[in-house]
Amino acid sequence: MTTSSEIETLAKGTEIRGKWNGKSYRLERLLGRGSNGQVYLAFASPRTHCAIKIGHEAAELQGEVNILTSLDHSAKEKQPFLLDVDDAIIDGRKVPFYVMRYVAGIPLRTYLKEQGAHWMGVIGYRLLERLSRLHESGWVFGDIKSDNILVGEYGKVELVDYGGASAIGRSVRQFTEIYDRGYWSAGSRVADPAYDLFAVGILWLHALDGKRLVQLTRTLIPQNRHPSELMKLVKSNPRLQPVEEWMEKALNGRFANARESSREWREAVRVSQQPKPAGDRVPGWMAGLLGAAIVLSLTLAAIWLLD
Repeated sequence: MTTSSEIETLAKGTEIRGKWNGKSYRLERLLGRGSNGQVYLAFASPRTHCAIKIGHEAAELQGEVNILTSLDHSAKEKQPFLLDVDDAIIDGRKVPFYVMRYVAGIPLRTYLKEQGAHWMGVIGYRLLERLSRLHESGWVFGDIKSDNILVGEYGKVELVDYGGASAIGRSVRQFTEIYDRGYWSAGSRVADPAYDLFAVGILWLHALDGKRLVQLTRTLIPQNRHPSELMKLVKSNPRLQPVEEWMEKALNGRFANARESSREWREAVRVSQQPKPAGDRVPGWMAGLLGAAIVLSLTLAAIWLLD
Protein backbone atom coordinates (compact mmCIF):
# COMPACT_ATOMS: atom_id res chain seq x y z
CA MET A 1 0.00 0.00 0.00
CA THR A 2 1.25 3.48 -0.85
CA THR A 3 1.93 5.60 2.21
CA SER A 4 1.94 9.38 2.52
CA SER A 5 5.72 9.41 2.78
CA GLU A 6 5.85 7.86 -0.72
CA ILE A 7 3.82 10.65 -2.36
CA GLU A 8 6.13 12.55 -4.65
CA THR A 9 6.83 16.18 -3.88
CA LEU A 10 4.31 18.31 -5.74
CA ALA A 11 5.57 21.06 -8.02
CA LYS A 12 5.20 24.77 -7.35
CA GLY A 13 1.95 26.03 -8.83
CA THR A 14 0.09 22.73 -8.38
CA GLU A 15 -3.57 23.42 -7.66
CA ILE A 16 -5.32 21.47 -4.93
CA ARG A 17 -9.12 21.59 -5.18
CA GLY A 18 -11.31 20.19 -2.41
CA LYS A 19 -13.79 17.55 -3.54
CA TRP A 20 -16.46 18.41 -0.99
CA ASN A 21 -15.94 22.05 -0.04
CA GLY A 22 -14.77 23.17 -3.47
CA LYS A 23 -12.00 25.45 -2.20
CA SER A 24 -8.77 25.75 -4.22
CA TYR A 25 -5.18 26.20 -3.08
CA ARG A 26 -2.08 26.86 -5.16
CA LEU A 27 1.08 25.27 -3.78
CA GLU A 28 4.11 27.51 -3.36
CA ARG A 29 6.78 25.27 -1.80
CA LEU A 30 7.33 22.27 0.45
CA LEU A 31 7.69 23.23 4.12
CA GLY A 32 8.29 19.80 5.59
CA ARG A 33 7.79 16.07 5.25
CA GLY A 34 6.65 13.87 8.13
CA SER A 35 5.76 10.23 8.71
CA ASN A 36 2.11 10.82 7.83
CA GLY A 37 2.17 13.57 5.24
CA GLN A 38 3.72 16.58 3.57
CA VAL A 39 3.19 20.22 4.50
CA TYR A 40 3.23 22.96 1.86
CA LEU A 41 3.07 26.71 1.89
CA ALA A 42 0.13 27.61 -0.32
CA PHE A 43 -2.04 30.50 -1.47
CA ALA A 44 -5.71 30.38 -0.54
CA SER A 45 -6.12 33.57 -2.58
CA PRO A 46 -3.63 35.78 -4.45
CA ARG A 47 -2.64 37.50 -1.18
CA THR A 48 -3.48 35.01 1.56
CA HIS A 49 -0.96 32.38 2.63
CA CYS A 50 -1.87 29.17 4.40
CA ALA A 51 -0.27 25.81 5.18
CA ILE A 52 -1.74 22.65 3.72
CA LYS A 53 -0.96 19.13 4.94
CA ILE A 54 -1.49 16.31 2.46
CA GLY A 55 -1.62 12.69 3.62
CA HIS A 56 -2.76 9.35 2.27
CA GLU A 57 -5.20 7.88 4.78
CA ALA A 58 -7.79 10.11 6.42
CA ALA A 59 -7.29 8.26 9.70
CA GLU A 60 -3.64 9.37 9.73
CA LEU A 61 -4.66 13.02 9.80
CA GLN A 62 -7.84 12.79 11.84
CA GLY A 63 -5.99 12.98 15.16
CA GLU A 64 -4.32 16.24 14.14
CA VAL A 65 -7.63 17.64 12.91
CA ASN A 66 -9.19 16.79 16.29
CA ILE A 67 -6.40 18.61 18.12
CA LEU A 68 -6.63 21.73 15.98
CA THR A 69 -10.41 21.73 16.42
CA SER A 70 -9.96 21.53 20.19
CA LEU A 71 -7.54 24.44 20.10
CA ASP A 72 -9.96 26.51 18.05
CA HIS A 73 -12.65 25.97 20.67
CA SER A 74 -10.35 27.22 23.44
CA ALA A 75 -8.40 29.84 21.44
CA LYS A 76 -8.52 33.51 22.35
CA GLU A 77 -7.40 34.65 18.91
CA LYS A 78 -9.98 35.56 16.31
CA GLN A 79 -8.14 33.66 13.57
CA PRO A 80 -8.68 29.87 13.79
CA PHE A 81 -5.92 27.29 13.50
CA LEU A 82 -7.91 24.95 11.25
CA LEU A 83 -9.24 26.47 8.04
CA ASP A 84 -10.44 23.54 5.93
CA VAL A 85 -10.61 19.73 5.82
CA ASP A 86 -11.30 17.90 2.55
CA ASP A 87 -10.16 15.37 -0.04
CA ALA A 88 -8.50 16.04 -3.38
CA ILE A 89 -7.70 14.02 -6.47
CA ILE A 90 -3.93 13.98 -7.10
CA ASP A 91 -2.51 11.87 -9.94
CA GLY A 92 -5.78 9.96 -10.10
CA ARG A 93 -5.78 9.15 -6.38
CA LYS A 94 -8.03 10.51 -3.67
CA VAL A 95 -5.94 11.95 -0.84
CA PRO A 96 -7.02 13.73 2.34
CA PHE A 97 -5.74 17.14 3.32
CA TYR A 98 -6.35 19.86 5.83
CA VAL A 99 -5.51 23.54 5.77
CA MET A 100 -4.23 25.55 8.71
CA ARG A 101 -3.07 29.09 9.20
CA TYR A 102 0.48 29.73 8.06
CA VAL A 103 2.98 30.41 10.80
CA ALA A 104 5.73 32.76 9.66
CA GLY A 105 8.82 32.16 11.76
CA ILE A 106 12.10 30.34 12.20
CA PRO A 107 13.15 27.50 14.54
CA LEU A 108 13.85 28.58 18.11
CA ARG A 109 17.59 27.81 18.07
CA THR A 110 18.05 29.82 14.87
CA TYR A 111 16.08 32.74 16.29
CA LEU A 112 18.21 32.90 19.44
CA LYS A 113 21.42 32.76 17.41
CA GLU A 114 20.26 35.60 15.18
CA GLN A 115 18.47 37.79 17.74
CA GLY A 116 20.26 36.96 20.98
CA ALA A 117 19.70 34.78 24.04
CA HIS A 118 18.03 37.68 25.88
CA TRP A 119 14.83 36.75 24.01
CA MET A 120 14.52 33.49 25.96
CA GLY A 121 12.43 35.15 28.69
CA VAL A 122 9.67 36.29 26.34
CA ILE A 123 9.80 33.19 24.15
CA GLY A 124 9.76 30.85 27.14
CA TYR A 125 6.70 32.48 28.66
CA ARG A 126 4.75 32.45 25.39
CA LEU A 127 5.69 28.83 24.73
CA LEU A 128 4.47 27.74 28.16
CA GLU A 129 1.21 29.63 27.65
CA ARG A 130 0.72 27.79 24.34
CA LEU A 131 1.33 24.46 26.04
CA SER A 132 -1.05 25.38 28.86
CA ARG A 133 -3.89 25.82 26.41
CA LEU A 134 -3.04 22.57 24.65
CA HIS A 135 -2.93 20.61 27.92
CA GLU A 136 -6.20 22.15 29.11
CA SER A 137 -7.76 20.89 25.87
CA GLY A 138 -6.70 17.35 26.81
CA TRP A 139 -3.58 16.96 24.66
CA VAL A 140 0.18 16.72 25.10
CA PHE A 141 2.36 17.95 22.24
CA GLY A 142 4.93 15.18 22.67
CA ASP A 143 7.52 15.92 20.00
CA ILE A 144 8.86 19.21 21.35
CA LYS A 145 12.10 20.23 19.64
CA SER A 146 13.58 23.36 18.12
CA ASP A 147 12.22 22.68 14.62
CA ASN A 148 8.67 22.39 15.97
CA ILE A 149 8.83 25.73 17.83
CA LEU A 150 8.70 28.60 15.35
CA VAL A 151 9.41 32.13 16.52
CA GLY A 152 8.27 35.18 14.61
CA GLU A 153 8.58 38.92 15.08
CA TYR A 154 8.95 40.16 18.65
CA GLY A 155 9.20 36.63 20.00
CA LYS A 156 5.77 35.41 18.89
CA VAL A 157 5.66 31.63 19.32
CA GLU A 158 3.73 28.93 17.48
CA LEU A 159 3.80 25.15 17.79
CA VAL A 160 3.89 23.32 14.47
CA ASP A 161 3.48 19.70 13.38
CA TYR A 162 0.83 18.26 15.66
CA GLY A 163 1.45 14.78 14.27
CA GLY A 164 3.13 13.76 17.54
CA ALA A 165 0.40 15.07 19.84
CA SER A 166 -1.22 12.50 22.12
CA ALA A 167 -4.29 12.48 24.32
CA ILE A 168 -3.40 12.84 28.00
CA GLY A 169 -3.10 9.40 29.57
CA ARG A 170 -2.17 7.63 26.34
CA SER A 171 1.31 6.66 25.17
CA VAL A 172 3.33 9.43 23.52
CA ARG A 173 3.01 8.86 19.77
CA GLN A 174 6.17 10.58 18.52
CA PHE A 175 9.23 11.94 20.26
CA THR A 176 12.82 12.92 19.60
CA GLU A 177 15.18 10.85 21.74
CA ILE A 178 17.29 13.62 23.23
CA TYR A 179 14.12 15.46 24.40
CA ASP A 180 12.47 12.32 25.79
CA ARG A 181 12.27 11.97 29.57
CA GLY A 182 12.33 8.19 29.21
CA TYR A 183 15.74 8.47 27.57
CA TRP A 184 16.98 10.39 30.64
CA SER A 185 15.40 8.01 33.17
CA ALA A 186 13.17 10.88 34.29
CA GLY A 187 9.77 9.22 33.83
CA SER A 188 7.56 7.20 31.55
CA ARG A 189 6.37 7.83 28.01
CA VAL A 190 2.77 8.23 29.11
CA ALA A 191 1.45 11.56 27.86
CA ASP A 192 1.03 14.08 30.67
CA PRO A 193 1.86 17.80 31.02
CA ALA A 194 5.13 16.99 32.80
CA TYR A 195 6.32 15.16 29.68
CA ASP A 196 6.16 18.38 27.66
CA LEU A 197 7.68 20.48 30.44
CA PHE A 198 10.67 18.14 30.68
CA ALA A 199 11.16 18.54 26.92
CA VAL A 200 10.99 22.33 27.27
CA GLY A 201 13.86 22.11 29.77
CA ILE A 202 15.89 20.13 27.24
CA LEU A 203 14.88 22.64 24.58
CA TRP A 204 16.69 25.42 26.46
CA LEU A 205 19.73 23.26 27.09
CA HIS A 206 19.87 22.34 23.41
CA ALA A 207 19.41 25.96 22.31
CA LEU A 208 21.93 27.53 24.69
CA ASP A 209 24.35 24.70 25.47
CA GLY A 210 23.86 22.29 22.59
CA LYS A 211 27.48 21.24 22.18
CA ARG A 212 27.85 20.08 25.77
CA LEU A 213 24.41 18.44 25.77
CA VAL A 214 25.21 16.37 22.70
CA GLN A 215 28.59 15.47 24.19
CA LEU A 216 26.81 14.30 27.33
CA THR A 217 24.60 11.94 25.33
CA ARG A 218 27.72 10.42 23.76
CA THR A 219 29.65 9.87 26.98
CA LEU A 220 26.98 8.72 29.44
CA ILE A 221 26.00 5.07 29.51
CA PRO A 222 22.22 4.49 29.72
CA GLN A 223 22.38 3.60 33.43
CA ASN A 224 23.88 7.01 34.23
CA ARG A 225 21.43 9.16 32.29
CA HIS A 226 19.60 11.21 34.90
CA PRO A 227 18.27 14.76 35.38
CA SER A 228 21.09 15.38 37.86
CA GLU A 229 23.57 15.16 34.96
CA LEU A 230 21.54 17.70 33.02
CA MET A 231 21.45 20.03 36.02
CA LYS A 232 25.26 20.09 36.05
CA LEU A 233 25.10 21.75 32.65
CA VAL A 234 22.45 24.21 33.84
CA LYS A 235 24.41 25.26 36.93
CA SER A 236 27.57 25.89 34.93
CA ASN A 237 25.91 27.91 32.17
CA PRO A 238 25.55 31.64 33.02
CA ARG A 239 22.67 32.07 30.58
CA LEU A 240 20.64 29.33 32.27
CA GLN A 241 21.45 30.15 35.87
CA PRO A 242 18.62 32.75 36.18
CA VAL A 243 16.10 29.94 35.53
CA GLU A 244 18.01 27.24 37.40
CA GLU A 245 15.21 26.56 39.89
CA TRP A 246 12.66 26.39 37.08
CA MET A 247 14.85 23.96 35.14
CA GLU A 248 15.30 21.74 38.19
CA LYS A 249 11.53 21.47 38.66
CA ALA A 250 10.85 20.86 34.96
CA LEU A 251 13.52 18.17 34.60
CA ASN A 252 12.31 16.37 37.72
CA GLY A 253 8.59 16.60 37.03
CA ARG A 254 7.78 18.82 39.98
CA PHE A 255 5.36 21.25 38.32
CA ALA A 256 1.66 20.62 38.91
CA ASN A 257 0.81 21.86 35.41
CA ALA A 258 1.98 24.15 32.63
CA ARG A 259 0.16 27.18 34.07
CA GLU A 260 2.18 26.88 37.25
CA SER A 261 5.37 26.52 35.25
CA SER A 262 4.44 29.59 33.20
CA ARG A 263 3.95 31.72 36.32
CA GLU A 264 7.23 30.58 37.83
CA TRP A 265 9.09 31.18 34.57
CA ARG A 266 7.77 34.72 34.41
CA GLU A 267 8.77 35.36 38.01
CA ALA A 268 12.27 33.93 37.50
CA VAL A 269 12.81 36.13 34.46
CA ARG A 270 11.43 39.19 36.27
CA VAL A 271 13.80 38.71 39.21
CA SER A 272 16.78 38.19 36.89
CA GLN A 273 16.04 41.52 35.16
CA GLN A 274 15.83 43.60 38.32
CA PRO A 275 18.52 46.29 38.80
CA LYS A 276 21.77 45.01 40.23
CA PRO A 277 22.60 45.63 43.90
CA ALA A 278 24.31 48.92 44.69
CA GLY A 279 27.64 47.18 45.11
CA ASP A 280 27.53 46.03 41.48
CA ARG A 281 26.71 49.44 40.03
CA VAL A 282 29.15 51.94 38.61
CA PRO A 283 30.02 54.40 41.45
CA GLY A 284 28.39 57.84 41.18
CA TRP A 285 31.71 59.66 41.02
CA MET A 286 32.84 57.46 38.14
CA ALA A 287 29.58 57.98 36.23
CA GLY A 288 29.88 61.73 36.81
CA LEU A 289 33.46 61.74 35.64
CA LEU A 290 32.49 59.83 32.52
CA GLY A 291 29.65 62.27 31.83
CA ALA A 292 31.94 65.28 32.29
CA ALA A 293 34.49 63.74 29.93
CA ILE A 294 31.82 63.25 27.26
CA VAL A 295 30.61 66.87 27.60
CA LEU A 296 34.17 68.17 27.43
CA SER A 297 34.97 66.16 24.33
CA LEU A 298 31.81 67.40 22.59
CA THR A 299 32.65 71.01 23.49
CA LEU A 300 36.17 70.72 22.12
CA ALA A 301 34.84 69.12 18.95
CA ALA A 302 32.40 72.01 18.44
CA ILE A 303 35.18 74.61 18.91
CA TRP A 304 37.36 72.76 16.43
CA LEU A 305 34.59 72.74 13.84
CA LEU A 306 33.94 76.48 14.29
CA ASP A 307 37.60 77.18 13.73
